[in-house]
Amino acid sequence: MKKMILFFSHHLTEAQIEDAQKNYAIEEFVSLPKELQPLWSQIDPDIPTLKEGLKPLFDFLKTEAKKGDYALIQGDFGAVYLMVNYAKELGVIPVYATTKREAVEYIDENGKLVKKSVFEHRRFREYE
Repeated sequence: MKKMILFFSHHLTEAQIEDAQKNYAIEEFVSLPKELQPLWSQIDPDIPTLKEGLKPLFDFLKTEAKKGDYALIQGDFGAVYLMVNYAKELGVIPVYATTKREAVEYIDENGKLVKKSVFEHRRFREYE
């Protein structure tokens, strides 16, 4: 049974779930536990280094995933870099979601220009 471990700050969309099931044979999606999610979603921008602070997340991946599982990794650039490399060391396949963005601009009732972006999932792509 293949898993996708979610190092991700959002909820998966139906399109993302369907894509992962169809194209990667994912049978289980594993979110970070409540106590670990803030470590990933709210990385302190003032700390000089990340590696030690991410250790609980590295431990979670090592415990939860097996070789050939997938990890959806998106977030802080430095944390993503470290987690992608660690996933590869474990034989876990790191991926990220690609989207198509459509921007719509309009004038609201107060005469202000409003720009709204809508993102549509296209596919997952492996980090190379």
